[in-house]
Amino acid sequence: MNIRQLQFLVALSQEKHFARAAAVCNISQPTLSSRIRQLEEELGVPIVERDKRYIGLTVEGTRVLEWAKRILADCEFLEQELSELKGGLSGRLTIGVIPSALPVVSLLTSPFCVAHPGVKVTVLSRSSVEIQRQLQDFEIEIGLTYVENEPLKHVKTLPLYQEHYILVTATDGPLAGRETVSWQDVSAIPLCLLTTDMQNRRIVDQAFRQANCEVSPQVEANSITALYSHVRFGRWSSVLPQAYSAMVGLGDSLEAIPITAPSVSHSVGLIASDRDPPSPLASAIMAETAKLDLTDLLSTV
Repeated sequence: MNIRQLQFLVALSQEKHFARAAAVCNISQPTLSSRIRQLEEELGVPIVERDKRYIGLTVEGTRVLEWAKRILADCEFLEQELSELKGGLSGRLTIGVIPSALPVVSLLTSPFCVAHPGVKVTVLSRSSVEIQRQLQDFEIEIGLTYVENEPLKHVKTLPLYQEHYILVTATDGPLAGRETVSWQDVSAIPLCLLTTDMQNRRIVDQAFRQANCEVSPQVEANSITALYSHVRFGRWSSVLPQAYSAMVGLGDSLEAIPITAPSVSHSVGLIASDRDPPSPLASAIMAETAKLDLTDLLSTV
């Protein structure tokens, strides 16, 4: 058994197709099939269910896949740690970020990249559930997500700031010009909101329920940019994180009004797997971010 065989197995599980997995691995399909069969012979168990095409993994194959991901992650962590000992971290840091925190992530990645110029960063928009799953599957090193609202398992956390909520609406809209609005006020106007698989939407729905009102938005999207576009060019308003207007700005045609009665806030921060040894890249961005006061930064933007 060798590292390449494990890489082939992980690619096959992700692509669910022999030819596509072979293309990802830059090898021929017969070579990939042969190396997977060789792995099955070495371990003495069937790993892949086959017919004329890929069907899935066997029970044994699922367990082998879990171990393969751990082993490959440990190999990557070892390479990162050795690069740091040689003179500086290198590699690629992949961050999963909930849509509501995407405008904020540059406040973390910018100082990290200055401190670690040899590291490349990939930012992915993900739901909070996807972030947890991808941490467990070693597909990302770190997540920027809610840290208190819904249960988190097998992670360490670094709370960074409180997410507050605003109504983003046209300057000539029915609620324009107010200093604050209530959740009941907001429920009475046409809305576009994030999709229900997003924790932000579940938070917003809970706030409406606490105010004894329900909403049924005509437009839903899993992107805050899409919501902003609908508010700017359509007849809708939206409930967005206050950090969005602070970081991105709204232009002259829109305004942001704080939502109160009740006042709602939730903690957003970094999460990383609590496994030992930890990912050197995850530990590095945790350390750099711990030096920041994001609450102060967001208030001065």
